[in-house]
Amino acid sequence: MSMFCFQCEQTAKGSGCTVGGVCGKKADTSNLQDKLTGELIGLARAIDDSVTPTDSTYKVVIDGLFTTVTNVNFNDATILRQIEVTRGEKVKLAPQSKSDTYDMVQLWADNEDVRSLKSLILFGLRGMAAYAHHAYILGQMDKTVNQFFCKGLCAIGEDKSADELLALVMELGSVNLKCMEVLDRANTGTYGTPAPTKVSCNIEPGAFIVISGHDLHDLKLLLEQTEGKGINIYTHSEMLPAHGYPELKKYPHLKGNFGTAWQNQQKEFENIPAPVLFTTNCIMPVKPSYADRVFTTAVVSYPEMVHIGDEKDFTPVINKALELGGYKELHKMTGINGGDTLTTGFAQGTVLSVADKVIEAVKDGSIKHFFLVGGCDGAKPGRNYYTEFVKQSPKDTVILTLACGKYRFNDLDLGEIGGLPRIMDMGQCNDAYSAIKVAIALSEAFDCSVNELPLTLILSWYEQKAVCILLTLLSLGIKDIYIGPSLPAFLSPNILSTLVDKFNLTPISTPEADLQKILG
Repeated sequence: MSMFCFQCEQTAKGSGCTVGGVCGKKADTSNLQDKLTGELIGLARAIDDSVTPTDSTYKVVIDGLFTTVTNVNFNDATILRQIEVTRGEKVKLAPQSKSDTYDMVQLWADNEDVRSLKSLILFGLRGMAAYAHHAYILGQMDKTVNQFFCKGLCAIGEDKSADELLALVMELGSVNLKCMEVLDRANTGTYGTPAPTKVSCNIEPGAFIVISGHDLHDLKLLLEQTEGKGINIYTHSEMLPAHGYPELKKYPHLKGNFGTAWQNQQKEFENIPAPVLFTTNCIMPVKPSYADRVFTTAVVSYPEMVHIGDEKDFTPVINKALELGGYKELHKMTGINGGDTLTTGFAQGTVLSVADKVIEAVKDGSIKHFFLVGGCDGAKPGRNYYTEFVKQSPKDTVILTLACGKYRFNDLDLGEIGGLPRIMDMGQCNDAYSAIKVAIALSEAFDCSVNELPLTLILSWYEQKAVCILLTLLSLGIKDIYIGPSLPAFLSPNILSTLVDKFNLTPISTPEADLQKILG
């Protein structure tokens, strides 16, 4: 094998990429990411009772882990720099430290159950690092979260039993709930409480910039720097929920949303007459037809693309927008089902503000069941399941959704129940905390457990942020979760059996069969 990676849903042959990544990652890049992970474990080992890490130490850990998330960094040079930064931080923190870095080959060659549990921890840490990164940018960090990054990394290099590792997996889920709470507080404290907002898919004539990823802070800075310059801003994929935040939607040149989910970018960006700014994942291998207009920032990096550094001066992006000029006439775009308007902004603040209506609708039978249909989208066949599931859901059911998996159905008009839309977009994958808070609030209102609610989770996964959200749900004791389009390759048969037995984790089958099983 020239590499080994099985952290995402599209992994080769459902077992692991061993020559090159299906995502486009080359073997050398994958091996450097393993080297970086080993250095991060070495840094975590250097932190003991005699060493007091600083915020900058934890930022190195967080950014290093985020760098290794799928579709974030394809650039060997920047990964090498992150390796050197990690080594430098260890030396600065503990000059006499003899702690060795960890060779990831040991993990990939380990007993399959141990490897499975340690992979759950590692990939969960990578996903949680993405949420911690966004919170840190807005000035929010949490001691418990930071300390667990080091605890989890150390465990990967230690000899632990399956029971010990499983306990750490559950602890990671609990800690990630805290991390998402910190991020939710950072976002709403900075940009206000999201409100329901209709967003156009059409692109107006004139210069524009498309911003992709998840980072609201980068969007805010871009809006400020383009104000009064005759340049419109369009969100892409997971940036769509930005339209619901009062402090972002107040900018009149935040116009609408360009295209659909991340995996369609190579087609949708073909000859686009505008620059695209990637703030986080998910960037795909860049095609020649738009290579001269792709810009990256933060931890995102791609060879030969212009990178906007920590100074966040978006002048090169602005100049490219003015140079390209945009479309000459109205450019009509739609969602995958033909709709040209999307609605977002149904975060916990909005849903809980009408909780009395929701509760009454359940009591009088207007709402029979809630489905949370959400998670990551992807290119693998079988994801039309989620479109068909939503289309076939009975008219007395409500669809809560979040993350980019919603692009499979978020342009559908399913009507309303009691003045509430049947599809409610709760935000990014980063906003999973909102969905959890709503579920807990409903369980308290009905004086029952979350598992006793008329609520079923239908999840799609692709990468590591979805992994840590799943672990959070399991740590809360939530059962009967349906997951697809396929099961993670890093779950060994024994570990999968344990999760199925304990939580009744269920692979999706067909929309018809699953709806029948759930609703009877």
